[in-house]
Amino acid sequence: MAQQVPEYYGENVFGLKVMRKFLSERAFRSIKQTIQEGGTIDPTIADEVADAMKTWALEKGATHFCHWFQPLTGTTAEKHDAFIVPDGEGGAVMKFSGKELIQGEPDASSFPSGGLRATFEARGYTGWDPTSPAFIKEGSNSATLCIPTFFIGWNGEALDKKTPLLRSMKALSKQVGRLAKVLGIDTTGKQAYATLGGEQEYFLIDRDYYFSRIDLIQTGRTLFGKEPAKHQQMADHYFGAIKTRVMAFMEDLDREMWRLGAPAKTRHNEVAPSQYEIAPIFESLNLAVDHNMLQMEVMQRVAEKHDLACLLHEKPFLGINGSGKHNNWSVVGPDGKNWLSPGDNPNENMKFLLTLAAVIKAVDTWAGLLRMSVASAGNDHRLGSHEAPPAIISIFLGDQLNDIIEQIEKGQMKDATKAGTLEIGVDQLPILPRDATDRNRTSPFAFTGAKFEFRAVGSNMSLGGPNIVLNTIIADSISEMCDELEKADKNNIKEAVQKLLQKIIKKHKRVIYNGDNYTEAWVKEAAKRGLPNLKNTPEALEVLAQPEVTKLFGRHGVLTAAEVKSRYEIYKETYASIIKYESDLAADMVKTMILPAALDYQVSLAETIKATESVIKTPKQNASRKILAGVSAQIEAVYKNLEKLEKVNATGVSLKMKGAMDDLRTEVDKLEALVPSDMWPLPSYAEMLFVL
Repeated sequence: MAQQVPEYYGENVFGLKVMRKFLSERAFRSIKQTIQEGGTIDPTIADEVADAMKTWALEKGATHFCHWFQPLTGTTAEKHDAFIVPDGEGGAVMKFSGKELIQGEPDASSFPSGGLRATFEARGYTGWDPTSPAFIKEGSNSATLCIPTFFIGWNGEALDKKTPLLRSMKALSKQVGRLAKVLGIDTTGKQAYATLGGEQEYFLIDRDYYFSRIDLIQTGRTLFGKEPAKHQQMADHYFGAIKTRVMAFMEDLDREMWRLGAPAKTRHNEVAPSQYEIAPIFESLNLAVDHNMLQMEVMQRVAEKHDLACLLHEKPFLGINGSGKHNNWSVVGPDGKNWLSPGDNPNENMKFLLTLAAVIKAVDTWAGLLRMSVASAGNDHRLGSHEAPPAIISIFLGDQLNDIIEQIEKGQMKDATKAGTLEIGVDQLPILPRDATDRNRTSPFAFTGAKFEFRAVGSNMSLGGPNIVLNTIIADSISEMCDELEKADKNNIKEAVQKLLQKIIKKHKRVIYNGDNYTEAWVKEAAKRGLPNLKNTPEALEVLAQPEVTKLFGRHGVLTAAEVKSRYEIYKETYASIIKYESDLAADMVKTMILPAALDYQVSLAETIKATESVIKTPKQNASRKILAGVSAQIEAVYKNLEKLEKVNATGVSLKMKGAMDDLRTEVDKLEALVPSDMWPLPSYAEMLFVL
């Protein structure tokens, strides 16, 4: 018999189960329909819903409410207002109206807008997203009712990630619905929707070490640090026994996420020392994005309780694995079935192959846009390294699916690789087993059985950005496919599907690669195939300036031309700002911490040599003098590269600053190997990664 779910699961979420207790039958049915089918809330029930939400929140100890939204900072934002209202008689009452629930008005001029808002144009609106339930955020002495919302300017332009995400989900649903009609599937009163599971990697280190590293505090990564003798060579941390202190953190994290109705499922050690992963159960895409944003916040808070620091930067430590966020995406059709799951009969299989073809077409056509969606200063340190996918976007299908793709392309009939008989022809499409692939950890976009895993997403990124792109490009592919299939003879739809699949595969199969993506051989092969290799963020962001990208988002109603341009400007500015403050901090750390410590050691060595030689009256101390000479030479090398960095910093050219930072780091890390640990001003990698 299945065990009962912990009674605290979802206790801090105002979901349908709770709504049923607090709302009238009419209001409950109305809000349920809005949540499940989309649309706007019935204004006649807004006050009732708001009052019910307030009553429930007060029972949970809440004193304030806030509209919880996701501006283009990559984080979340909130402004708290108290429920308390003067009653006009010297007292006060607790009130919350439907108007306050549905709409808020934060200052829109202080968030990144890329030109959509000027400083003097401050008006912006947050609007309730009823498809993502309100939740309680608990503080030390009180609690706050948080209402997930979208965020737009006074003129209706999107200032956040949620608004275009919801638009992209609508676009995808519309096009999948079109395809369903072509295939004779009843879509009356039903909608297609995307699902998502976001695996989250992270590091934990002792909080004292964190506060001893100004680079971690200000940038999220170590700007300097010598690689320890032992790190991940033995692969003994991966899936190893979880340390007691870390397990206590994980247990609290799971409990907190469960209370918030977020289905945290898996926890384990990752490859690098002090690196871990948490993964959820799949849920609707919008809710999954919200839950992941909330999870990153909860992780920081829970870590603090355990005197730990949770690091979400893509590459906090040089030389060992960085952290990603694996974006497991799939789509459920209006028939309620996963269309990326191979079915048990030809009709089911037709849906799968059409959806698969749409993904292949989309990823090949818009590979640069997908790469742009995961571009950031932090992810540049990870992508293309030995533990992460390269900057080249390709698709992994596995041997069996690849074999089927080739057969469809050729229109031949033969036995399937590793499985039962395949029949390829006009009247019947192949019957596939459900697990048709192995896994390829080196691929940026891999089919892993009933879903695609976009592995290139960075660990501290919002999942909103990549999924806006993913939903839109696949909607675009399906739209073009429907344009063709809707013209076909309905009595010969299978023949039309077969011809369409062959055409798509022939044109776009170049993006399929089942080998090792980490090798230089693949880089050369990808170049031969004409696949884009956008090696850094500045290159990737230029994709947003392409007219065809603006047209893509425009024809599906996801982003206007002005909104696309705003993102282009914001992302460029963000990248430049990060590189600038990292390079400034690197120079400051060398001048005020590292060089003073090294010079103290240099003086100590010189005094020791002088004192020793004066006392024992022997020939010169060769060993001591060689050590001093080595330290002195390395100090000069560090200073030379410091001068180079400061000169480059004055130019404001990001890539030059990044290169100069890397050169300075190389010399500083060599210096760390020469200075005694008790004189080095920063905690070492060995301490941070192994002392927990």
